[in-house]
Amino acid sequence: QVQLVESGGGVVQPGGSLRLACAASERTFSNYAVAWFRQAPGKEREFVAAISASGETTVYADSVKGRFTISRDNAESTAYLQMSGLKLEETAEYYCAAGDYWGRAYYLPTLYTYWGRGTQVTVSS
Repeated sequence: QVQLVESGGGVVQPGGSLRLACAASERTFSNYAVAWFRQAPGKEREFVAAISASGETTVYADSVKGRFTISRDNAESTAYLQMSGLKLEETAEYYCAAGDYWGRAYYLPTLYTYWGRGTQVTVSS
């Protein structure tokens, strides 16, 4: 059982940057793909970015391409989401998830086995 803990959320002005971290409890973390999702109040959970177990392949939602970067450090059992150019509408709870699946449906929350409790990101002027 892998436990995931997110950190790094906070309040930032539009155009600002934040770096989220997702720390895993087990070294088996290196065997899993990792994704970041976000959920705003009253909305469905939305895919943001994913990274393969090795870290060689990354994918992004169109809305964040060029502004967000997902990465991982398997030696530290930690994944990251560097966010820049943040927009008001990106205020949400951000979650990291891990799982065995790595394929075309990487954007589906149901394919990830392990989830963190989330970290709040608020973009406000």
